[in-house]
Amino acid sequence: MKAVVIDKVTPAEDIRLVDVPIPEVIPGWVLVKIKAFGLNYSEKLLRISRITHKSIKKPLIPGTECAGLIIDPSDSSFKKGDKVIAFMGGMGRQYDGSYAEYALLPADHVFHVDSDLEWPEIAAVPKTYFTAMGALFGSLKIQPEDTLLIRGATCAMGYVALQIAKTVGCKVIAATQREEKFGFLEDADVVIPDDGRITGKVFGANKAIDLIGPKSLMDTLTAVEPGGIVCCTALIGGVYSIEDFNPLKDIPNGVYLTGFDSDNPTQKDVDNIFVFLDQNNLSPSVGAVYDFTNIREALMDLDSVKTNGKIVVMMEDFDWG
Repeated sequence: MKAVVIDKVTPAEDIRLVDVPIPEVIPGWVLVKIKAFGLNYSEKLLRISRITHKSIKKPLIPGTECAGLIIDPSDSSFKKGDKVIAFMGGMGRQYDGSYAEYALLPADHVFHVDSDLEWPEIAAVPKTYFTAMGALFGSLKIQPEDTLLIRGATCAMGYVALQIAKTVGCKVIAATQREEKFGFLEDADVVIPDDGRITGKVFGANKAIDLIGPKSLMDTLTAVEPGGIVCCTALIGGVYSIEDFNPLKDIPNGVYLTGFDSDNPTQKDVDNIFVFLDQNNLSPSVGAVYDFTNIREALMDLDSVKTNGKIVVMMEDFDWG
């Protein structure tokens, strides 16, 4: 099969497809024929730095999510031909991931999909919608009367958070440093430029999802109203921790800080996502679709933030509009 394999720091420009054996099935694992997969910022971090960590399998096929069909169910409850998605749980880090025509995946991190959506739309769902919905509903507990601040609004998850929040009925304030992309946030009630400090420029936000991470978190905490809740669930700012963080001093009185870890999805979580999309007549947010043979170009565009929204890679030609 064709796959992307890396064993050292690898910029997108150096990505190539190589021939590797199709994995042999073992108990507790299933073989999935991949139809499409989404690209994620965490995969960029893996290629440009984290591949050097001892915890990362090497050589490695990257990719933390996919959509496809069960080819060999092994000893699982799946049947050949089942439509599934898989994501997280060490995928593309501790074991080979989705940048390949087939993937051998642990059965407990593979999930049935009951949907008539096309493959690019299904592939845009797993990690992004699970994280966004977990943060918004599980951690922030958004309600129609809320005003939600989205920090990092023009990343793929930002678009999804905006879609979900407006569907619920929230007022949304979208903040981004990419002023050239303001037009893609037309569904937001307010769009503001983010120069690194938005405290004093945002008014009325009682909930906030910070997708930039520790780089902006301290400012986000002071930007929300007293009694507000801030959820940090992404790291697109490239800073992964806060030095000398003092919760007594750094979290304003009456403001709540929470997070959402996307590493442990369940079948119930997946079912809830697709029910939400179906009941609200929503189409998953897809920014661009690339053929697998053009994955180098897809990754280059991911790294340069060229596209608007989720990048999806198809394993075969697909007429996408």
